Amino acid sequence: MTEPTDPTDPRTAEPRTLEPRTLEPRTLDQNPTAPRPASARATQGDPSVVPAFAPPSPGRPRRRYAVVGTGHRAGMYVGAVTGDHADVAELVAWCDTNPARMAYYDAEVGAALGRGGPAGLPRYGAQDVERMVVDERVDVVVVTTPDATHAGIVARALDAGADVVVEKPLTTTVEGCHTITRAVARTGRDVVMTFNYRYAPRNSTLREVVASGRIGRVTSVHFEWALDTVHGADYFRRWHRDKKTSGGLLVHKSSHHFDLVNWWLRDVPVRVYASGGLRFYGDANATERGLGPRPERGTGAVGDPWALDLTHDPRLRALYLDAEEHDGYRRDQDVFAPGITIEDNMSVLVDYAGGATLTYSLNAHSPWEGYRVTVNGTEGRAELEVVERGAVVLDDDGRAVLDPSATPEGVAAEETRPSGERLLVQRHWEPAREQPIPAGVGGHGGGDAILLMDVFRRDLREAPDPLGRAAGYRDGLRAVAVGIAANRSMTTGQPVRVADLGLGEDLALPPDDAPHGAAVTTGTTTGAEAGTTTGAEVAR
Repeated sequence: MTEPTDPTDPRTAEPRTLEPRTLEPRTLDQNPTAPRPASARATQGDPSVVPAFAPPSPGRPRRRYAVVGTGHRAGMYVGAVTGDHADVAELVAWCDTNPARMAYYDAEVGAALGRGGPAGLPRYGAQDVERMVVDERVDVVVVTTPDATHAGIVARALDAGADVVVEKPLTTTVEGCHTITRAVARTGRDVVMTFNYRYAPRNSTLREVVASGRIGRVTSVHFEWALDTVHGADYFRRWHRDKKTSGGLLVHKSSHHFDLVNWWLRDVPVRVYASGGLRFYGDANATERGLGPRPERGTGAVGDPWALDLTHDPRLRALYLDAEEHDGYRRDQDVFAPGITIEDNMSVLVDYAGGATLTYSLNAHSPWEGYRVTVNGTEGRAELEVVERGAVVLDDDGRAVLDPSATPEGVAAEETRPSGERLLVQRHWEPAREQPIPAGVGGHGGGDAILLMDVFRRDLREAPDPLGRAAGYRDGLRAVAVGIAANRSMTTGQPVRVADLGLGEDLALPPDDAPHGAAVTTGTTTGAEAGTTTGAEVAR
């Protein structure tokens, strides 16, 4: 028997109908091999997920931003500061080891500001982070460098007197966690984690479902992520293929996913067991499957679906191919070349303090891209299924087509496995109901543009975020804790207790944010670290 709808009961209430909120974001940067959602071209978002912000007061000075790391990912922040958020933010400096990449973005900024040439912003080397912060009176440093360098740069920026916005993952090692937590304790400054998947409406809607109690107390979560042979392969061309630099996909990529589960459950991980290996990419696997001779790099390769030709993308050409002379870095290495030290198949089991268990898997060579999440509770079940790209098809030249809907073969594939998203909620003794998912804006499931609003103007919010999407460094710690523990488990073959990692700070949630009243405590806290709270943590 189906219960009648009660508008005052969050478990059964119908969603409110609100007017869409219009935005005019510039094209936001996204990995060129990643699926491009319809939201990336959208200009309207649902006000239930797009917050309202007050305008800055007249005469309010703009915050001064410097970008450390001018690779492809920096483009999202550069576009935001010169576009939607130019009224509250300004770029004042670049910092990188490669002059060509800094020159590229300086020209981009000059064009965006209508200067008829490069912006002429000061440029600093990696050794000059502190001098840059002081000389350019930097308020906030945006860190978009390779993962293993995050901790040192974050700490140096904090010590020099700037706040920090850092791309995921927070860091890759236990030592990196110590470096950041000690710097925050010393300085009391702010570290913002850009977990953009929290802002994707499909993911925030699942959080609402779980928090509403419609499925009861959560007992288990199954989370399966499939990266296809375009996007997944790309991690094996770049610096990510070196585990010392990226931490492997369980740190670099999965920190997104582990953060989502931590956030959905309002809980913290306590024990991790993992298994995985390099079973598809790499030279040994190529030899075993008889793939034959391979090109050293994708640029110039003909008829090879695994190749990425940098000349086919003007931005990649400028940032990497034309910049090789300065540092020798190749963005288009062969995915079957020697030297790959990360895994492409991974399975993880995580126990949570509140009693739930996560089973997680990541595959990096799937024929389609997307993910499935199942949340089981004492009163029902929620199921989220997302297809980001239903198939990878080849063009007449044998190259992978990034947008399959543009080809007849792709259209047929989309009919069988159409791109889209669906969230079903089924309570015991009731039929399943589809939960509406609001419209977002930007890449990463419609979350990028909304995230950037929080990054650049969160102090202008007209109301607190009921979804608690803003993330601070402790959220980053909780996410990388799972990946670091999983890497250790794969090495030892044993389960790893998160408390035994010694990350340098208690991962416990605030008492009012505990999962369904459960006591949540892991690790130990000593000295000044126990009392350190940043603005991002307060907002959360």
